Amino acid sequence: MFSEPARRLCAASLFWIGTMLPVDAQSLNDQLRTSFAAGELPGLHGAIIDFRGQRLAEVYFPGEDERWGLPQGLQEHSAGSLHDLRSVTKSVVGLLYGIALAEGKVPAPDAPLYAQFPQYPDLMAQPGRELILVRHALSMQMGTEWDEDLPYSDPRNSEIAMENAPDRYRFILEQPIREAPGKTWIYSGGAVALLAKLIETGTGLPLDRYAQEKLFAPLRIETFDWVAGADGEPSAASGLRLTLPDLARIGQLVADYGVHDGRQIVPRDWLELSFEPRAVVNDGTQYGYLWYLVGAPERTIAVAVGNGGQRLTVQPDPGLVVASFAGRYNDPESWQTSIKVLLDFAVPEAKRLLGK
Repeated sequence: MFSEPARRLCAASLFWIGTMLPVDAQSLNDQLRTSFAAGELPGLHGAIIDFRGQRLAEVYFPGEDERWGLPQGLQEHSAGSLHDLRSVTKSVVGLLYGIALAEGKVPAPDAPLYAQFPQYPDLMAQPGRELILVRHALSMQMGTEWDEDLPYSDPRNSEIAMENAPDRYRFILEQPIREAPGKTWIYSGGAVALLAKLIETGTGLPLDRYAQEKLFAPLRIETFDWVAGADGEPSAASGLRLTLPDLARIGQLVADYGVHDGRQIVPRDWLELSFEPRAVVNDGTQYGYLWYLVGAPERTIAVAVGNGGQRLTVQPDPGLVVASFAGRYNDPESWQTSIKVLLDFAVPEAKRLLGK
């Protein structure tokens, strides 16, 4: 789910140089706890702030939670607790696509999208669909109808309708053409489902198994849950559940341009392609390949957001990673909690450490 205007995504660029000061993580943890106790961080379940490989803060709070829409009751969240990523899942799928592309297992971004689904010859034959390329799915510019602005409790919401369809891929591919591809950014969990299917077809592995082998295991992520729909397909749009430290670990991988422990896990050139602005979301926010982008191109801030206040913000230069979980599902103001963690705590501390 995405409903945040640009001002809510914007991460306040951190373009400084300076001498780092000593880290006082306990102080920052105390500040976060005090703010939570004062009701200033409603729904926050946990937050991690890392800067240049150092853990500045890590806090957890109890709260009501869900597993992909199913209430779980009051949870005592901790470093070992699995939590919904919701649409942050999409950006993880983007990393997996880059890994599979480097292995020659998935089509290149300029490949025709519908040609990758020969099981639907009637759709392939419809005029205009031959113009839709894989990169249009990666950048959510397919030009076909898709509406996730409706509540996720509404069966008319396109993602919910996709989950309820007898064939999710036909449902996505048969949506009416609204305009030429590459013209307008149209938020679409369906586009990500198609990309996940290309990964599964090319690798011969279910999406969650491929993620485990190629991304999670190299990062030493041992525990995860990828919720599947009624058809048994892992939800590529919103179904991944991770612990907060493991989400931060993925963020650090991105900040390090795909390198972990000296090993290139995600190709650097794929991340660079992913962080090239390809679509305008709204004023101040652009979209690459399954990542929101703010800031100047040479100082990219990559952002992944999810329903309820889930957020991962990564700025490779100067090396800021902020991950937060919250339980404000389907609350249109849920962005306020995660953005407050970023702008009121992470950014000031990073500035302090740089002596500014």
